[in-house]
Amino acid sequence: MFGTGTKKMLNMLILDILKEYSDSEHRLLQQDIIDLLKTNYGMDCERRAVKNNIVSLREMGYKIVSEKGYYLKEREFTDAELRLLIDGVFTSQAITDKEAHQLVSKLEKFSNKFFKAHVSHIHMTSSGKNSENQNVMDSIATIDTAISKGKKISFSYLQYGIDLKLHTKRNIRYVVSPYQMINNKGKYYLIGNYEEYDDVSHYRLDCITDVEILKENRKPMKSIKGLEKGFDITKYISEHVYMYSGDSERIRLRTNENMIGTLIDGFGKDLRIELGEESDIIVSLSCNPNAFFFWAMQYGQNIEVMAPESMRERVKMAALDIYKKYK
Repeated sequence: MFGTGTKKMLNMLILDILKEYSDSEHRLLQQDIIDLLKTNYGMDCERRAVKNNIVSLREMGYKIVSEKGYYLKEREFTDAELRLLIDGVFTSQAITDKEAHQLVSKLEKFSNKFFKAHVSHIHMTSSGKNSENQNVMDSIATIDTAISKGKKISFSYLQYGIDLKLHTKRNIRYVVSPYQMINNKGKYYLIGNYEEYDDVSHYRLDCITDVEILKENRKPMKSIKGLEKGFDITKYISEHVYMYSGDSERIRLRTNENMIGTLIDGFGKDLRIELGEESDIIVSLSCNPNAFFFWAMQYGQNIEVMAPESMRERVKMAALDIYKKYK
């Protein structure tokens, strides 16, 4: 129930009703709007007032169709866009199940009750989150402030123990110059520089807790090895498939043209491809060696590492070790 001044808010109340109860398949007659105004807001309204206020809303730029009833044609997000955002929330491994449901509830407010009915099952299920850190959202907000102010941060870092619970990794506080937060394969990372070194390091956001912004300015990005020319998110992700820190190296491999999609998924399109015999191709790419090693072990039956020799030998020895376990 709304108090004094509600009449002046009539056009906004009608807009709320159109947002919540209408779409192209669910059109509202003037009487429907009058009934909802009475039910939801305790307001009596005449048909002429409904029509005049809808004209006013159109003049304000709202796309309201009046054909066999009224409905709001354009919204901040389409149902498809909202579905994509909701799926993104539920595939993120950086937040807890409770936080995922809270975010979904906020996103649902951008659509109507018919869309909410389609995704109502989400509130009855678990998102499958394995993060137990309840402070991820607070950490993100604090780190974002530190990045915008150009300040260093300190935090405690967690890791899982054999009891499947998070525990402090080391009994120290990490001091880091923060530069960027990125999402890679459903996990959220802080990209920065650990105080004692001059290279790039990254940290899982769901393992960071008790973040504090320090008074000291962060190190200039150009002074950090690998960030002299700034931070290229796409390049960084493609060269750090499994988010291992360290320099990248040039790698050459032989594979089949059917693997091109998998290569692009793993390393992006910064690939140099030569034709080999029959359907074979020779691919050159840049990648962190530790990250590439684990990728090569995953797809070892479909590729042959050609260079550098150190990587070829590393994959060979790992394959022999696996063979011995099954011999």
